[in-house]
Amino acid sequence: MANGDDDPVIRAVAADPRYIALVARRMRLGWWLTAAIVGAFVGYLLLIAFDKTLLGMPIGDGVTSLGIPIGLGLILFAIALTGAYVFHANRHHDAQMAAILRDHGVKAKGA
Repeated sequence: MANGDDDPVIRAVAADPRYIALVARRMRLGWWLTAAIVGAFVGYLLLIAFDKTLLGMPIGDGVTSLGIPIGLGLILFAIALTGAYVFHANRHHDAQMAAILRDHGVKAKGA
């Protein structure tokens, strides 16, 4: 595959309806995950902007405020979404792409 779009295999794969559907599903999932993380971050920013007292409220008798675990939860949520996407892509998208490539005569890496 030396010359990008001029390669007939690349053109054949790009025109394959299964590949087009795979790309659409992958994009849709990406947009949903993006919306989830943006929504979470915007919610946190709105809390910072409009309810500082809630975020500044101490937990128990300690000095740690409620905003710290909420912020940490937001970071962990982003990591979990990344992990969920990688798990899903490895399980579904990669297998579908391998089948499409195999049907077009492309050998897998290492084969």
